[in-house]
Amino acid sequence: MSDQDQAPPADGPAEDKPAPAPGPKPAADADAAGTGAPDGAEPAPEAPNPFATAGRNPIGSAGGTGGAGTAHAARRTFAPRQAERVVNFGDDGQYFHGNYFINQFGAGHGPAVLDGPVPAEELRRLTGVYCESPGYARMRARLRECGLLVLCGERGSGRQATALALLSELTDDQVTRLDPSQAVHTFTRDMLKEEHGHLLELPSDELHREGGRSANAEGREAARGPGRLTELHLDRFSRLLLAAKAYGVVLVESGDLADRLLRGRYGMHCRPPRTEDVLHRHLRILLRSEPQEALDSCRELARREDVQGALGLDELRPREAAGLADLLARHRCGELGEDELLDGCATFVRAQARSWFAGADRPGTIPEASPALNAAAFRIAVAVFNGSPYALAAEAAEQLAWEMSVTLDPEQPVGRRLFGSHAEDRPALARSVVEDAELDLGDAQIPVRAIRFQGEALATAVLREVWHGYHNVRGPVVRWLRTLCDDPRPQVWVRASVAAGVLCSWDWVHGAGELIAPMAALDSPVQQMSAATALAEASRDPSVRPAVGALLKEWAQADDEALATTALLTHGYGMAAGSVRASLDALAKAVRSGDVTALSNAAFSVTRLLAGAEPATVVARLGDWLRGGRRELADLVLLSTLGTLTTRTTYLWGLQETDELEAHARRPLLVALIATHRPLVRKLADLVRLTLETARSGEVALDALGRVLRQCADDPTQLDLVCGFLPLITEKRRDRDRVRHLLARLVRDEDDPLDKDAARLMWDAVAEGAM
Repeated sequence: MSDQDQAPPADGPAEDKPAPAPGPKPAADADAAGTGAPDGAEPAPEAPNPFATAGRNPIGSAGGTGGAGTAHAARRTFAPRQAERVVNFGDDGQYFHGNYFINQFGAGHGPAVLDGPVPAEELRRLTGVYCESPGYARMRARLRECGLLVLCGERGSGRQATALALLSELTDDQVTRLDPSQAVHTFTRDMLKEEHGHLLELPSDELHREGGRSANAEGREAARGPGRLTELHLDRFSRLLLAAKAYGVVLVESGDLADRLLRGRYGMHCRPPRTEDVLHRHLRILLRSEPQEALDSCRELARREDVQGALGLDELRPREAAGLADLLARHRCGELGEDELLDGCATFVRAQARSWFAGADRPGTIPEASPALNAAAFRIAVAVFNGSPYALAAEAAEQLAWEMSVTLDPEQPVGRRLFGSHAEDRPALARSVVEDAELDLGDAQIPVRAIRFQGEALATAVLREVWHGYHNVRGPVVRWLRTLCDDPRPQVWVRASVAAGVLCSWDWVHGAGELIAPMAALDSPVQQMSAATALAEASRDPSVRPAVGALLKEWAQADDEALATTALLTHGYGMAAGSVRASLDALAKAVRSGDVTALSNAAFSVTRLLAGAEPATVVARLGDWLRGGRRELADLVLLSTLGTLTTRTTYLWGLQETDELEAHARRPLLVALIATHRPLVRKLADLVRLTLETARSGEVALDALGRVLRQCADDPTQLDLVCGFLPLITEKRRDRDRVRHLLARLVRDEDDPLDKDAARLMWDAVAEGAM
């Protein structure tokens, strides 16, 4: 080993000038400088140098569209890629489960009686299967004290069963239903039965009047009296009930009215009992003639992974649990096969989506329909932003509600309620929860309040119901998604573009024309990247992939630079062309024209493919391009290699899972590949060494390598990796000199000196290259 290979002095080597890169400068570099202009002619404008900005912009020409937070936004709970059971309902819109059925209004028994006594047999049947809701004892005490109770909750949460159980217990099964069209303030003493229980369920259209009324609606209500239910009305109703020694329960669906009444003396929230308890009660009745092992077997079957996957819900509501019990019992008795059981389980989530959107714009005018439209928009927004910060989903919902409102009634001014449903209560409208989470911004993690559905299947079910069930809703949804796809925040445009891709896969002709093409044609880096993401997502469907590939070929040959750019960015996902190899072929073809913009975009896509599922395929192709001897392909290799040095792994997210890179998300892609793909280390070292040696890329590459060394110096794991890599790129004397001078410059940096202990380890690693 020579003297120059010994350890450096404490302050680094005496000389800090980098060694010149070997080899003559290619003739093409001289041509690019304009030296070939003929005498007397005006010099041609200097061509932009793609290497000049390679170290500053880690995502090609796509602006900020691949930056901090995109990886986290792409890792969503909304997973349309998973196989989904699509079950056809019966001709009348119902899917029957023995004594239970699911229709477009939800799961349960037959339609409720509007007015009249509750049959004794129904109350007896309820006694056998009812599971007490949390807080049942307090509800009973409140009812005894006031004679009146207001139960608030979602449909299917067990409100009605709890009300009937309470009234039945206190009145010895003397319970009657009141006409729901009758306003609370209109009841009189003679309309109530002595020592009876009275159940009144406020219909949804009554609740919607809380959101605002037109002049005609106000006129109609004037004849009936006030339409806004208040504590004063309840006080009066309570006195009437106490005078008759009777009891009453009013059912109110979650929303503004429920939020207000819960703060009064009569309101209580009805939370559903545990699914396991309800299921056990119903199975015990259904299998009463079977041995105990039949009950245990059914309960075990309910926990089976494929059954839970078909259900797609975290917790079943009481009506759904009853329906599942019926399915399990029929399967146990041989009436249903495995596929029929799973198909039946899949109907619950679809029934929930149907009940949410059936007639959601009634009565068809603003502002009467506004509350229902707001709820529908919120559910769609949660489907797109499932697992995202609540504030993003809520704001997106407001934008969609506006689009829907102006579509429904274009001449009616639309505004926003400032103090509508509280953020703690609104998630219940979408069967969702808000919980503490962390948002990964690439360089940091921040705490957020995130909203998510209580079931993985709900997001897909909501979008499918809206997209396939209501054609007129497509217009506002498309305009809304296109607006979101122009939002510079990755947490917004990534989610919107993924949802757009899913919708396009369900209807390619409509989606490609209305969603993707308008975005791809705009001179907006964010929208072009959004269009590329949507195309890649749509290509997950094998039946759609050929259409996506054909469109990309058409755009690649188009004179429109925006379309050509979108096509190049799409190939960075390695999916739309059918394979990573096909995408690499398309990228190589695109750069042969010598266009610098195409070269930068293609290099960005190649770097993204290196961070994908098949880095070995990409590395092998880079070697083939170098051996081919074409200047433009060599530049593509150099720029792509620079990308591995300058870009953190989290910025190069894709739509395919690369779990092995997860632990290295904040590290440069080169370091992540070294750590996770050991067989590729030697080939990667050859690419890095070539990039350092080449005149047109060497200076930028050396600066990028310096930044990598700085980052690795503070992380023992990265330091070990880079120390193992340095000998492979410094086997030649001039390569060692180049890296030594770089280390010396970093150590002597007055503003941010490199840690000397880390520098010494790197110096020793460089010295190993001579051995």
